[in-house]
Amino acid sequence: MTGHWVESYPEDVKAIQAGGHDLGNHSENHKNMTELGAEEKTSELMSVHNKVKELTGVEMELFRPPFGAYDDAVVLNARDNGYYAIQWSVDSLDWKDYGADAIVETVCEHKSLENGAIILCHNGAKYTVKALDEMLTKLQDQGYELVPISQLIYRENFHMDQEGRQVLN
Repeated sequence: MTGHWVESYPEDVKAIQAGGHDLGNHSENHKNMTELGAEEKTSELMSVHNKVKELTGVEMELFRPPFGAYDDAVVLNARDNGYYAIQWSVDSLDWKDYGADAIVETVCEHKSLENGAIILCHNGAKYTVKALDEMLTKLQDQGYELVPISQLIYRENFHMDQEGRQVLN
């Protein structure tokens, strides 16, 4: 959730939450968090956090940095604000607008597709909605169980590696 998206689509935010899905923070203004000072990082996180909490009552705890840009300062700031920084391991490339079939193929045949994989899709990409049903069905046919990220992450005794993956200490 970005601040603008929450403001523009409040009923969708509520529907996502009502559907049992995780709500995640993507910053207020979609800025590169590695270029911000600590106070601005906190403001970017907590502004959208408070909007979602007011709208849904949910205390979000998942944060995907815009552009996938993160460093130790971003991860630690997120943690200080009650967030787990999340990265993806499979990029659907849906943002390139190659079409629904390309999204399905990219995800379902991705070299990093494995148990625990996190798949990146965008809510504003042109063909994502058209690709979702087929992509999810194919993943299930391949034996994958689809679960919310909150069921995949470690909550203690871990560190983040250079690829943004959690590693148990």
